[in-house]
Amino acid sequence: MQTALRTALPETELASRVDFAPHARVVREGRQDERQDERQDERQVQTGGLPLSIRGLRKSFGDNEVLRGIDLHIPAGQFVAIVGKSGCGKSTLLRLIAGLENSDAGSINFGEAAKAEDIRVMFQEPRLLPWARVLSNVEVGLGRDRASTDAHVRAEKALAEVGLADKRDQWPSVLSGGQKQRVALARALVSRPRVLALDEPLGALDALTRISMQRLLERVWRDQGFTAILVTHDVAEAVALADRVLVIEEGRIAQDVVVNAGRPRARGSVELAGLEGSILSHLLSADDRT
Repeated sequence: MQTALRTALPETELASRVDFAPHARVVREGRQDERQDERQDERQVQTGGLPLSIRGLRKSFGDNEVLRGIDLHIPAGQFVAIVGKSGCGKSTLLRLIAGLENSDAGSINFGEAAKAEDIRVMFQEPRLLPWARVLSNVEVGLGRDRASTDAHVRAEKALAEVGLADKRDQWPSVLSGGQKQRVALARALVSRPRVLALDEPLGALDALTRISMQRLLERVWRDQGFTAILVTHDVAEAVALADRVLVIEEGRIAQDVVVNAGRPRARGSVELAGLEGSILSHLLSADDRT
């Protein structure tokens, strides 16, 4: 039995929900799972990623058909990167997976044990609340569990995982760009998600900070085992982090490249450079075909 992700509330609520699929609900065989009053002492933390199956996914904005029948399966715990030229549909695909948009046709299915809160999103902008200290910003990622007695402990642990335990009482305004993104990552990880959707989260960082964040992201993914889906314009970043690289072209998957390099990966290696060159060559040749 599969569990499908559907959406219900308007996107205007994003500002208060910041980093997680803000209005997702689980539909199982056409019926909503309404167990919203589950007691805290009955809550069980599930670990490991969720599988993802997409069939015939289509999405248009007016007359512009952005996605044209996407079929995709991602095994539980896999790290997948999505690349492509601007406007190819990669961010739209990620938003559909995260429950931030509704599709026009097709299905997005997770395993039967999926819950709406299993999916978290990390954006390019940190989207921290300027009136809240760092620890409180991380606690936002707990959603309803923010009122639980262990909220502070869980937030502190998430901050420690990203190396910012000593910044818990700071205001966001005094943090560097890289530190703000690490707080955003801690906020996304504090609830132990089973799927983490990453929408170019490192795109605005300088080169050295970006490499440091890439290593951090890979480490927490390996430690926690969630399914990771990364949208990026940086092909080198994609091959450095992912198990698979999907190339989106004109709303379809044009390439599905398996990255067999061992971990930790040697950046600048001949193997990774060859994969990067092959993907870039395909992307550049697309201009010649149009």
